[in-house]
Amino acid sequence: MNDNVQENPYLLLTPGPLSTSATVRQAMMRDWCTWDDDYNVGVVENIRRQLVAMASSTPGYTSVLMQGSGTASVEATIGSVIPGNGHLLVISNGVYGDRVAEIAQYLKIPCTVMACGEVGYPDATSMTAMLQEQPEITHVAMVHCETTTGMLNPLAEIAAVIKQFGKTFIVDAMSSFGGIAIDMGVLNIDFLVSSANKCIQGVPGFGFVIAREQALIECAGRARSLSLDLYSQWRCMEDHHGKWRFTSPTHTVRAFAQALQELQDEGGVEARHQRYKESQSLLVKSLEELGFRTLLPQALQSPFITSFYSPEHPEYSFKEFYTRLKARGFVIYPGKVSNADCFRIGNIGEVYPDDIRRLVSAVADSMYWL
Repeated sequence: MNDNVQENPYLLLTPGPLSTSATVRQAMMRDWCTWDDDYNVGVVENIRRQLVAMASSTPGYTSVLMQGSGTASVEATIGSVIPGNGHLLVISNGVYGDRVAEIAQYLKIPCTVMACGEVGYPDATSMTAMLQEQPEITHVAMVHCETTTGMLNPLAEIAAVIKQFGKTFIVDAMSSFGGIAIDMGVLNIDFLVSSANKCIQGVPGFGFVIAREQALIECAGRARSLSLDLYSQWRCMEDHHGKWRFTSPTHTVRAFAQALQELQDEGGVEARHQRYKESQSLLVKSLEELGFRTLLPQALQSPFITSFYSPEHPEYSFKEFYTRLKARGFVIYPGKVSNADCFRIGNIGEVYPDDIRRLVSAVADSMYWL
């Protein structure tokens, strides 16, 4: 049983923020000076190197940390990477893909959306046809794990098509990086965006972008925002040994450094991936035995978050179900699918199979509509 049960009133079974270890939280119990080398060189630069090492087996990549939410880092990337004559194609099968397109709209960037539907699976054939029909497309963006449903999109297949057409590939790996192996060099990914409070199991406060260095250098002067200028943030960190342009979220960064160490201690990304897979498989099997049904077939399902259909019973309400589970020490997520009544359960963070077993027992005790 993990320490969150004793220290926190409930376990967060969400896609982030998520339950963290006591040692990650303890790492925030010290103040740091944003100008000091102990912080910038000793903490920030080490984080940047570790992220690059996790992301690619081949050289040529770099990383930059950005204050704010994960969405802020996505917006920094979209607004800094695409030139004035660029055209973005967004592959979307959920809320977070749609959000990338909305960012492009706000920034007045020409954008085409390949809408797959919330339970639709992007395929290489449709992707090829779209790029053939619209040669003006210069950049392609896709969410790897679409947490609207829990679907894990076909990164390798789509990446192969994008490489064939010579487009710049941007991946929102918010809910997947650190929890499943991704080799940017092998897949020819140019920019990958994620956040501190997801599979690396840190706390909210900043996101990060891992980029092909030459592609990032070419972004100089393109940014449509001062504080979300990805190139200028990177240039400052490169030239000043990890210094942030504006106030750094020091406590969050130090917690993330501890979380990275704990990822390594666990056995790295593959070991964490196996833990998540075991928990997710146990969750689905156990809830199906209680009569619940998953929205997606297992073949399309990520090991990070799972959508379940709500019970078809007149007395069921998500709010009541949620409240009962929370009283038993578990917080779950409402659904986001527009044409299906669902709820979602995440199993990333400091969550283990024993926690899932306790959750299943709590669910069984909370099925008040039976």
